[in-house]
Amino acid sequence: MPNPQEIPQLASELVEMSREYLRQETLEPAKALGKQAGLGIGGAIVMSIGAICLAWGLYYGLTMLLPEGEWWVVLARGLTTIAAAGAAGIIGWRMSVDTQQG
Repeated sequence: MPNPQEIPQLASELVEMSREYLRQETLEPAKALGKQAGLGIGGAIVMSIGAICLAWGLYYGLTMLLPEGEWWVVLARGLTTIAAAGAAGIIGWRMSVDTQQG
């Protein structure tokens, strides 16, 4: 049993030890997680910009290949939409397959 004179010192040591434990077990892992999340979000933004540019390039390629006319532009837009939706569907399907396996 501690002496009554030691109680304030033990309480301050307890508070300091609790702060250190909290810093080690929560704040440092949260910082590492924040770095990983930032890299993931940055990668997602870059991939999204690439997908948009690819779809845009497909659209302009189709408008150059198809004859001129209002309905041909509509066809190019429709084909681009179908291709983009198909690519998104395949990516979503593959992502769901990977998460189901483990």
